[in-house]
Amino acid sequence: MVNINATKARKEFFEIIKDTINKHEIYHIHHKQGDAVLLSEDEYSSLQETLELLSIPGFRESIAKSVKQIEKSELYSLDDVFGKD
Repeated sequence: MVNINATKARKEFFEIIKDTINKHEIYHIHHKQGDAVLLSEDEYSSLQETLELLSIPGFRESIAKSVKQIEKSELYSLDDVFGKD
């Protein structure tokens, strides 16, 4: 995350927008009345999707269980899951 003040953000506004889109930079902009965060639409959508997934009951537990299975090498091949062609 890039920390800048509002004056610098105003001066470099178009460059900052390009960086958020092309480099996926996130800007923390400081102002005397409060701070703001600027991020790309893709980053914002990704955060929204993550929040939606995390709000599903049991999702975190399911992921934790899957991680433990991977750590124990309790894996299935594609053939096991989908059958051999």
